[in-house]
Formats: sequence, C-alpha cells, structure tokens
Amino acid sequence: MRVLKYLLQKEFLQIFRNKSMLPIIFVMPILQLCVLSFAATYDMKNTNLYIVDKDLSSHSRELISKFNGSPFFTVKEIGFSVEEAEKEIYKDKIDAILVFNDDFGKSVDLKKGASVQVLINAINASSAGLYNAYISSVIQDYNRKVSASIREVGTGVPVHFVQSSYLHQFNPEMKYIPYMLPGLLVLLVTVIGLFLSAMNVVREKEIGTIEQINVTPIRKSQFLLAKLIPFLIIGFFELGIGLSIAAFLFKIPFLGSVWLVYLVAFVYLIAILGFGLLISTQTNTQQQAMFIAWFFMVIFLLMSGLFTPVESMPEWGQTLNILNPIAYFIKVIRMILLKGSGFFDIVDEIAILTLFAVSVVSIAVNRYRKVA
Repeated sequence: MRVLKYLLQKEFLQIFRNKSMLPIIFVMPILQLCVLSFAATYDMKNTNLYIVDKDLSSHSRELISKFNGSPFFTVKEIGFSVEEAEKEIYKDKIDAILVFNDDFGKSVDLKKGASVQVLINAINASSAGLYNAYISSVIQDYNRKVSASIREVGTGVPVHFVQSSYLHQFNPEMKYIPYMLPGLLVLLVTVIGLFLSAMNVVREKEIGTIEQINVTPIRKSQFLLAKLIPFLIIGFFELGIGLSIAAFLFKIPFLGSVWLVYLVAFVYLIAILGFGLLISTQTNTQQQAMFIAWFFMVIFLLMSGLFTPVESMPEWGQTLNILNPIAYFIKVIRMILLKGSGFFDIVDEIAILTLFAVSVVSIAVNRYRKVA
C-alpha cells in the first residue's frame, strides 16, 4: 500500500502539472454536455412548408390555417405552381410541399375522397419520416373533423368513430433531451477514461521515465493500478458534474437511485480504463494510442444506441454489439434515471460489464512487459 500511495502521488502531480490536459479533463466535457444536449436532437421544431393551393376554397384555407396555427410548422409561401415550389426544395429553403388540386373543395362538399399531395425533402431520411408523421397527423385531425359531420346515407344517424387515448410513460412531454442527455453522460466519462488512460503509459515511454520505473522493484500490477485509480476518480468527478447539470439545468427526472448509477459507472470505468491501458501498453507513441482509441471509440459509439436504436441494426451488428461496453452503460443509465429501474432489473448488464472489466484489466496487466 505504501508503494501504491507514492505512485498515486506521482500520478496526480503528473496530471495537474500538464497544463494542456487540465482543459481536456475539466472544461471540454462540460461544454460538450451543454452543447450536444441541444444539438444532438431529433425534435422537430420548425418545418418550412410551401403550399400550392390551386383550389382556393374555404376547405383548403381551413386546412392551411391548421398548419399556420401549429408551432411545428412555418408556412413560408403560398403559391400556385408546383414547379416554383420544387425550385425552393432544390435550394434547400423548404422541407415539404403541400399541393391542393383544384377539385379539393368540391370533393369535400360532394363527400367524395379528397386528396392532398405531400412532397417531402427526404435527403435526411430521419427528418423526412418526422415531417411526414407530423403533416399526416394534422391532415388526419382535419379529416376526423370533416368525417364527424357526415351522416350515414339514408339513415340520418351520425357516424361514430373509435377514439383512442394514450399515455407516454416515463417521458409524457415527448422531449428528446431527457433521452439524449444520459447517453451524453456516458460519452463524457468514456472520452475522459479511454483517451487519457490510452495516452498515460505511452507518455512515460516517450519521456523516458518508464525505464526508470522498470528498474525499480515495483510490481507491474501496482504500476498499472496507480495509472488506473486517478482517472477512475476523475471519471467519478466528471459524472457528478454531469449529473448536477442534468438535474439543475436540464431538469432531468431522477427516478432511480444515483448510487446505483455510480455503482454501474464504477464497473464501466474499470472496463474502459483497462481497455485504454491495454492500448497504451501496446503502442509506442501518444499519436498511435490516440488513433487506436479513436478507432474503437467511433465504432463503439455508433453501435451503442446513443443516436440510433440498436434494434434497427442488422442481426450481425446486434450480435457484435455484445462486446460493446458503451451500449450496456447507455442502456442502464437510461433505465435508472428515466424509468427508475432497480438493481435486479439491470443485474445482467452489470454482470456482463464486470466480466468485460475483469477480462480487459487482466489482459492489460499480462501484456505489459516490465523490462529492466
């Protein structure tokens, strides 16, 4: 323990003497969390519409007024030419076009099938799906209003429709930030843990101090443990800052136990730090360590479910994701904070992360060669 104590003192002095590392540890993650929480969102807040109204009837104007009154749409222009509207789509100034043919109002009056053409800029498939869903919702609302006034032919009995009620459990206001922010917290601690630990041992190689350590009777397990503990503490500190920002700035509901979050974070950080140390022991320069760490970081993040659902991936991708620790922590932290899940609800994920942590740390210790 005495040896470990002096090694830890050395590590903390080395970290805080490195002026270029301090902004990476304390400033970058906070800015990252505050900026990405607003930027990384699929919420649709302002869809630019171009309406081509060839009908000019009271019915078309009534439907247009529904789009004007919606906070999700901005009617940029009302014209008469589809070609002019398409030019605006090519310029990327509008997101969708609504076309009312000249027989729209007449078809509604005659109780025939009336149609509205919707042209959507689908260069971004995710956004296009949301545009289509919101536009269809407004049209369906108008359709229900018109249909409710129609009586069955020959009976005079009003047509009754099935009405459904629903509840968005855990996120009743359907906000995207409560869903994204827990995942960004995982990104925050992962960046700190993986990149800094990956550059730690290899930095000793570059400045030559690794040779002085190797000729001492310090065991390699003590040396690597001293490399792991400081960044584990820093990771806890960063997670605490992130949780505070989530609670007080973004008003994220903490339905589960914060201590359970820290328990899972402890196991997860051991796994990520061990992986970073493994990279560091197998590389000779910080540049090599950064490239390798970045390579795995990008793959893990894109397959983690942070931005896209894991269930949408092909089967081989979901199978490969079994080896992705980031996917487990993102899933668990969302379950704890947003659903109030308990320990026994996430015991399988904790067991897998524990297995991953023990395996990768063992490999890192085994692969480190203490050559005098």
